Amino acid sequence: MAETLSKQEAKHVAELAKIRFTDAELDVIVGQLGNILTLVDTLNEVDTTDVVPTYSVTENVNMFRDDVADNWNQKTDLLNNAPQQQDDMIKVPAILDGGDN
Repeated sequence: MAETLSKQEAKHVAELAKIRFTDAELDVIVGQLGNILTLVDTLNEVDTTDVVPTYSVTENVNMFRDDVADNWNQKTDLLNNAPQQQDDMIKVPAILDGGDN
């Protein structure tokens, strides 16, 4: 059986996780973490010698495509649809310094 988790250890773990608990909440957490550690101990007792590891619960396989640029020559169409353009770029209103340009 796992060692029991002290309140101080639970508080330390909570601090590492940047979580704050009241003393009452910490008492509950200590009990819950103790139950989790007991469950892990129970699972460690199970003989898994002949069990094939499960990497996925479905037979789905990721389908990848080649990383190839598609329709990469759309700059002219993009610029033609922009309200304003300048020097082969889309011109937008300035948002700093009063927005004059």
